[in-house]
Amino acid sequence: MRARRVTLSTATAVLLSLAAVGVARADDTPALTTPGAPVVRGNRPHELVLGWTPATWRDPAVHDPVSYDIGSPIGTNAYRGLGSSDTAGITLTGLGPGTTYRIAVQAYGTSGYSDHSPVTTVRTAYGRAKVDYLNLDWSPTDNQAQFVLQVVNTGTTPLDLTTVRVRYHVRLEDGSTSLVAECDWAALGCAAVRRTLQFFPVPAPPPGPTPGPTPTVYPIPGTPVPGWLELAFTTGVLAPGASSGPIQLRLHRSSWAAIDERDDPSWRAATGSWTGNDHVTLDVDGVREYGDPWA
Repeated sequence: MRARRVTLSTATAVLLSLAAVGVARADDTPALTTPGAPVVRGNRPHELVLGWTPATWRDPAVHDPVSYDIGSPIGTNAYRGLGSSDTAGITLTGLGPGTTYRIAVQAYGTSGYSDHSPVTTVRTAYGRAKVDYLNLDWSPTDNQAQFVLQVVNTGTTPLDLTTVRVRYHVRLEDGSTSLVAECDWAALGCAAVRRTLQFFPVPAPPPGPTPGPTPTVYPIPGTPVPGWLELAFTTGVLAPGASSGPIQLRLHRSSWAAIDERDDPSWRAATGSWTGNDHVTLDVDGVREYGDPWA
């Protein structure tokens, strides 16, 4: 086969074409305009109805359909997905009641995408109960966590505490799950408050050849292990508006080694005052009625 001869004019055309592509790629302007910040049009304990000003294609010759991702920022350019929509509105369901969410929208289509919208902050309506929180530990890196919780009936009917589960979410940064949960005092009596610690270590890899040395301990030391302290109750009924009274709790290592609370999802810095803490979760009969540790 004869080799094709490349003329100077052909080479020049190719170079000019590549230069044009380079200029186009250097232009980072999103293909879609930025959608408006989400507007709350409905707010119920487990759902939000949202709408926003739609995005449009910057190029008037483009008429592709536009869709939207709805998310909550969790870091720089990182979002937790909450839903998606083909219109400029959505009903988000499965949310934690009484929980503050930060929500933004991004538009996209086959020809490009938009920047994220401004963030809207909204707290969902309260459900049947909430958890109040008081951090007693002014040093989050000592050898114990000390805090007080209380359950408050935010509903309109009596709340049977035996149907309630409260979870305080933790993350053990050194991979060790040797944690002890103490009840120092409770208005209901510590005997009426059952405490269960549960952890979710990273699973070991399947047996077989591995590209490097195989660790003999799982989780590998230093791997964060998520988990929670769950509270359950053996007695008690709360009238609407009433609370369980304080439940003073303490977490520590069996060895009394130092722990770092600052990466625990449910930890909030001590202020000396009671506050709502929607990163502590509460379920009634297995249904989330307060909180979201990742909101």
